Amino acid sequence: MTRSTESGPPIQPVYGPGDLAGWDPAAQLGEPGAYPYTRGVYPTMYTGRPWTMRQYAGFGTAAESNARYRQLIAHGTHGLSVAFDLPTQMGHDSDAPIASGEVGKVGVAIDSVEDMRVLFDGIPLGEVSTSMTINAPAALLLLLYRLVAEEQGVDPARLTGTVQNDVLKEYIARGTYIFPPKPSLRLTADIFRYCGAEMPRWNTISISGYHMAEAGASPAQEIAFTLADGIEYVRTAVTAGMDVDAFAPRLSFFFVSRTTLLEEVAKFRAARRIWARVMREEFGARDPKSLMLRFHTQTAGVQLTAQQPEVNLVRVAVQGLAAVFGGTQSLHTNSYDEAIALPTDKAARLALRTQQVLAYETDVTATVDPFAGSYVVESLTDVVEEAAVDLMRRIEDLGGAVAAIEHGFQKAEIERNAYRIAQETDSGERVVVGVNRFRLAEEEPYEPLRVDPGIEARQRERLARLRSERDGRAVEAALSALRKAAEGTSDNVLYPMKDALRARATVGEVCGALREVWGSYVPTEAF
Repeated sequence: MTRSTESGPPIQPVYGPGDLAGWDPAAQLGEPGAYPYTRGVYPTMYTGRPWTMRQYAGFGTAAESNARYRQLIAHGTHGLSVAFDLPTQMGHDSDAPIASGEVGKVGVAIDSVEDMRVLFDGIPLGEVSTSMTINAPAALLLLLYRLVAEEQGVDPARLTGTVQNDVLKEYIARGTYIFPPKPSLRLTADIFRYCGAEMPRWNTISISGYHMAEAGASPAQEIAFTLADGIEYVRTAVTAGMDVDAFAPRLSFFFVSRTTLLEEVAKFRAARRIWARVMREEFGARDPKSLMLRFHTQTAGVQLTAQQPEVNLVRVAVQGLAAVFGGTQSLHTNSYDEAIALPTDKAARLALRTQQVLAYETDVTATVDPFAGSYVVESLTDVVEEAAVDLMRRIEDLGGAVAAIEHGFQKAEIERNAYRIAQETDSGERVVVGVNRFRLAEEEPYEPLRVDPGIEARQRERLARLRSERDGRAVEAALSALRKAAEGTSDNVLYPMKDALRARATVGEVCGALREVWGSYVPTEAF
């Protein structure tokens, strides 16, 4: 029986030379580290050193997350990746009524520079690479990070890392938006310009397909919608007067890695090829670094199960292998217990050990792009590319990514695919081990890690103390300057924003000042 790929077209039982008829290795494959970058963005890939092992963590208070980061560094992780709680992601302080019950639950609560100082206490920011999964208020968290680095005496030109800063996918699949698209894109362009002048080694955006995939997007939809968002960001920056080669080398991407290993490898290769072509042909980029699609990968949390959670160790290993075969620049491997609760210390350590086994006990790092020339992978790469390009054309026909979002196009396409997956799972056509086949009569007991319910009260106390001790007039003056910059169109809002945060304005107060000027986004229903 012929199976279908996750993107829709069939995957054949046998592939051979006929499946690559008309295939041009020079044009479609090239050499590693050379256009069109199908084989990877660097000539040597992992033969020189492995990918960055960047474990995503953050929960409860800044002090608790700091302890987890220190453990991860001690166990050999190469980079930190910060998860923020929902109030922080939505630009609310921990003592806001809307934050009740959510403080510290899915990430760390950061209300001010004082929390950020605790979060990185004892961690030398000039020596680690830090990724921050934050979008609508990305500028605030980036500036808080810089302020703490300055307190440590670190030159901002030395800081390395990434701020996700991808608000367009929030309108499509995730929902942690604050402002409407137009001012959000302005804020993104201001971050590009600010980092170009102040933090030249910092990756200014991580254009994300991961969350769309978690919402149900197929591999082709994931890269199509992600690259379309990337095109919108580049157009915004170019329209704002920036030279494409001045900011494009610092763009990065973020994708999921599923258990369907062959198609995932093809997906990553297709994405590199499409992006290189778009940047060269549409935007006229000349710097080879502007053509490179560099990306971080996280294994597929949506494919993990609460039933028989130890089986997730196998899933994560396969997903991690797919990301490595696909040429990722950095990788987070999920903990096996994430479908139940926050990862325990042991589970987080095992997730990191999975990457270390792949890097140091297998031979996958011995050669560049081991699937190059494979009949099945090259054929699937072409299939995924064709499907993704077709979706990107449909977005362009609607007027680009923002116009398509306003039409509800991407959201509707993802929901249709998610419904198909749910139907196949419910019918048993799609096998999920431990869920609809190979089940246990009774699940084994498991003791999850739980967040202390007293965190919210302690954060409220910290905020009350902060507001009583700071210079209130200085805070209001700084927020007033921020509002004035936001009302205009020429000023970079990050400079007055930094002044407000240095004066110990809170995340909620800064976002509130911008809401007064820009308003809040009201979503459009998908058609």
